[in-house]
Amino acid sequence: MIVHETLARYSDWAFESAFAVLTLAMVLLVAEYATYRADRVAERELVPAGAPAGGTPAGSQVPGRIDVPPTRTMSERLGNMGRALVVVVAALMVASIVLRGLATERFPLGNMYEFVAMACTAAVLFGLVALRKPSYRIMWVYLLVPVLILMFLAATVLYADAAPVVPALRSFWLPIHVTIISVGSGIFLVSGVASMLFLLRIRFPKDAEGSGAFGRIAQRLPDAQTLDRLAYRTTIIGFPLFGAGIILGAIWAEAAWGRFWGWDPKETVSFITWVVYAAYLHARATSGWRNTRAAWINVAGFVAMLFNLFIINMVVSGLHSYAGLT
Repeated sequence: MIVHETLARYSDWAFESAFAVLTLAMVLLVAEYATYRADRVAERELVPAGAPAGGTPAGSQVPGRIDVPPTRTMSERLGNMGRALVVVVAALMVASIVLRGLATERFPLGNMYEFVAMACTAAVLFGLVALRKPSYRIMWVYLLVPVLILMFLAATVLYADAAPVVPALRSFWLPIHVTIISVGSGIFLVSGVASMLFLLRIRFPKDAEGSGAFGRIAQRLPDAQTLDRLAYRTTIIGFPLFGAGIILGAIWAEAAWGRFWGWDPKETVSFITWVVYAAYLHARATSGWRNTRAAWINVAGFVAMLFNLFIINMVVSGLHSYAGLT
């Protein structure tokens, strides 16, 4: 199998460019948060004494004051620029994946570098859909933290040169099984972040005073119920995808190794992760478990997914040891 070095190089450049642009987007989104409080203070100072908190009612005018159309605050402009750059990042990441596939003339999911790149792309694309409401937009700054960390690890520790896959992966099941698993993992990343922010919001209610740095961070988050619903609805989407990926993987295992299940470490931890998410959905629908208990189970599922990705692939030896690492 021929590897097209030029296309492989373009793929790497696209991935590196995506990381650089995402870093800039992160800086802008952090600046959006930093300027938010100053903008709110300035808005309150512009409201005349005795006027409603929301400004002058329609059809009325304060004597001696000329009403002007509202303008976007500095925090809004910074946030809009940051989210616009996230769209650019999504395009670059998709281009990187497509170019890697064209360079190797195979589906680009043959090692951990390519898997993490696909999962990060899925997380960003799903975030563009799930976080499109204005009340969710502040969550981008928190979602991008794990995405940036995973992309950094993919480009350094996990990186593998464009090359043909091992014979065991030369199957039409590769794009089916691994794509579903990676997309499901990316969706679970959004769900895990939402549950962690939900726990933070529960710990620091709105308008809590004297709560320190974490309390100030929590003040800009959506309310706890909104975060809880986001985590739950996101898991509902990722759960069947991840389950389907496990089932299709078992079918592939039967075709490749002559058995559907062999308690390989990767198979076992993937099944445990799926069970944890099933427990979360059950707890979320059970009275008495809907608040912090269910959220902690969701966080445990997210941790199990990361454990499966890094520890099982990089430390434990098994039939799924195709990380591409030396």
